[in-house]
Amino acid sequence: MTDDTGLFEHARHAIVRREHGYCTDDIARGLVVTSREPDPPPSVLRLAECYLTFLTHAQDEKGAFHNRLGHDRRWSDDPGLGDWWGRALWGLGTAAAHSPASWIRDEAMLAFMLGATQRSPWRRAMAFAGLGAAEVLRANPDNQTAAALLADGAAAVGEPVESGDWWWPEDRLTYANAALAEVVIAAGDLGGDSGLLTTGLRMLEWLRDVQLNDGRLSVIPAPGFRRDGERVRHDQQPIEVASFADACATAAAVTGESKWETGVGQAAAWFMGDNDTGTPMWDPSTGGSYDGLTPVGPNRNQGAESTLALISTLQHARRLS
Repeated sequence: MTDDTGLFEHARHAIVRREHGYCTDDIARGLVVTSREPDPPPSVLRLAECYLTFLTHAQDEKGAFHNRLGHDRRWSDDPGLGDWWGRALWGLGTAAAHSPASWIRDEAMLAFMLGATQRSPWRRAMAFAGLGAAEVLRANPDNQTAAALLADGAAAVGEPVESGDWWWPEDRLTYANAALAEVVIAAGDLGGDSGLLTTGLRMLEWLRDVQLNDGRLSVIPAPGFRRDGERVRHDQQPIEVASFADACATAAAVTGESKWETGVGQAAAWFMGDNDTGTPMWDPSTGGSYDGLTPVGPNRNQGAESTLALISTLQHARRLS
């Protein structure tokens, strides 16, 4: 799904839909997974360089990012600080910390440092940016710009609301929920704040319990879940599974507790068919992930977001095994 410009966003079944173009959100995810790959072959480094080039082209002189580029190579939006800004910093921070190629690390760090001067008014955008800052801090604990961004990312999440069996900073679970817990865990760990770390771990544990159904992972679906509302099971998105796996992998690294490794395993098993319909959520013939789990089985489209979610989850499972 990648050409010389970037990663296409959508597919019908396994065939790219060029008319939908590219988006910074997905290309940032692509940079995360290519940068995480241990001992990457030249083909993976070429993908990482392509994705990094796209992100630096998307960034303006103040550190904001465009999100949508058409197949005609024209931007259809103005630079902004939405989720795509946060995900871009996540990708850039991961590349700056982990890429084995010095030219990728150096360019990614320059773009990260520029973007990290900005702040978004959106909770999830700040959480994603904070996760990129955490990657930079793990590699360079003295980076004060990254430390400030991580602290602000955790602060943007807010304090959990305690009401009966509800323990979350929002009245409604929507998307990328586990990223909120993960950035609080990372900020508590890297900032030496045991209280914050305990809060993040408790958030993730509560979210895990909400997302288990007879011992199998059943992530919050696209309609969301409001406190005191009806808990529906469809349509579940692969990106939610990957978000949960990311957070569990971070919690496992911080605490050494096996229950978080179990969480990563449950996320990987969701793709293999241990889900609410007992259906594999990937296509062995293409390596792609299906876009969603409906009441009657998978949505057979294999877009970039879903396939990257599969790859990301299996990377964690492979490392922990």
